[in-house]
Amino acid sequence: MKKGRLEAAVDGTLLLDEIGELAPAMQAKLLRVLQQREFERVGSTHSVPFKARVLASTNKNLEEAIKSGEFRQDLYYRLNVVSVTVPPLREHRDDIPLLALYFAANYAEKNQRPFKGISAEARALLIGYSWPGNVRELENAIEHAIVLGLTGEILPEDLPVGILEEQPAGVAGARYYDVLNETKKELIRSALREAEGNFPGAARLLGIHPKYLHRLVRNLNLKSESR
Repeated sequence: MKKGRLEAAVDGTLLLDEIGELAPAMQAKLLRVLQQREFERVGSTHSVPFKARVLASTNKNLEEAIKSGEFRQDLYYRLNVVSVTVPPLREHRDDIPLLALYFAANYAEKNQRPFKGISAEARALLIGYSWPGNVRELENAIEHAIVLGLTGEILPEDLPVGILEEQPAGVAGARYYDVLNETKKELIRSALREAEGNFPGAARLLGIHPKYLHRLVRNLNLKSESR
């Protein structure tokens, strides 16, 4: 017999990741387990005590999900005994260099690549980026830099394009990217003029997907200019 998650967590901690994505039927079953502190194995009629601490995480606003009918209010209040709000990465930028070094060391060891550090220019780009994907996006960006980098030091050109496009003004040694971004801006302006402001048409002229064009406009701060 293989124990399920609820039974395996006995005297420990059960993490319910992305609780906001749980289907309504499963929400009802979970609420019953939390209320009664017991459950039944699949195919069984005997109750098994549930003896574990429960942690739930989500990137959704559950109060809004309750209003829209996506999440049960009674389950929310049953889970929300102690609440911890983790701010987005852009609101604690001082942690970015330490997290980047941690991820870089891990992926350098995993991929058997040399790692000597992160250049000042690359570090400034990491700190200045908005990180809509938070820590997971930072981890992916560092893995990208380690895998594709040509030296033991992470340089600006090793980072994903999206980070380079959203670089802060005045980053030392970033003239190449300034020129590159200005070229991209002019190409987008020209395509939008030719397509008379139509994004799908401009995307076809540039040979890119409309969603990618929207991202470029946003990252290059062209939104106000494209209206």
